[in-house]
Amino acid sequence: MTLALDEALATYGAAWVEPDADKRRALLEVCWSDDGHYMDPNGTARGRDALADLISEFQAQVPGARIELTSGASVHNGRIYFNWQMVTADGKVVVEGVDFGRLGEDGRLREIVGFFGPPPGL
Repeated sequence: MTLALDEALATYGAAWVEPDADKRRALLEVCWSDDGHYMDPNGTARGRDALADLISEFQAQVPGARIELTSGASVHNGRIYFNWQMVTADGKVVVEGVDFGRLGEDGRLREIVGFFGPPPGL
């Protein structure tokens, strides 16, 4: 069975705000490939457990913050990208960015590379 992209991204987003480590890993089990690779300017993670740990570190650094999608996802040939913003517990948008990624054949996320801030000007 192949996971739908919208479901994969919704589950991935839910993992970023799930405070319980076991529930977070269960969410990542659904949406993240066994050998998935995550990278942004603040960190990198290879594999599901490493990503779960990175998310835990994020939650400790910015308690109550959440990542919200600000666009739909564009997809072709197993590649995706989408825009997002980080919102603090008090509702302030503190950073926006874009993620690029790859999907596995089963529809789970296999790679996410995140960029922070608006696109650079010319």
